[in-house]
Amino acid sequence: MSPTDPVSPGPPVTIRRARREDIPAIVALLAADPLGAEREKPGDPAYPAAFAELEKDPNQILVVAERAGEVVGTLQFTVIPGLSRRGLRRAQLEAVRVRDDVRGNGVGAELLRWAIAEARRRGCGLVQLTTDVTRTDAHRFYRRFGFQPSHIGMKLALEP
Repeated sequence: MSPTDPVSPGPPVTIRRARREDIPAIVALLAADPLGAEREKPGDPAYPAAFAELEKDPNQILVVAERAGEVVGTLQFTVIPGLSRRGLRRAQLEAVRVRDDVRGNGVGAELLRWAIAEARRRGCGLVQLTTDVTRTDAHRFYRRFGFQPSHIGMKLALEP
């Protein structure tokens, strides 16, 4: 599938801003793979507080992909203003997830098309994302949209 391929037949996909009542479905998406299963704890009271913080920040948008009234995908979109590259604004995509049973049906493509259009609308000159090195299927998917593995990401976990 390329960025211009149509979505598979079936109910249309709607991309919308996440609502508080979507938190359990979003957390379920985040926890639905071996990496997420280690990191996420569905039902944890930390999620509503984190959601409230995201809602207050105008540079953050948490969205869901909805099909036939069900949340089937999500992503977090962040605008990062900066000085480098002559003040280039960047769009950062995080926590891109599509429910297993609808993968390959255009949901992820719709999420990425929405994010790229939103980045343009907000004056961003670059869309970037991180993806775990073990997510090889995701790497292939992102490359089809023109994303290039241009940097080495590094993280330092800070204990609370």
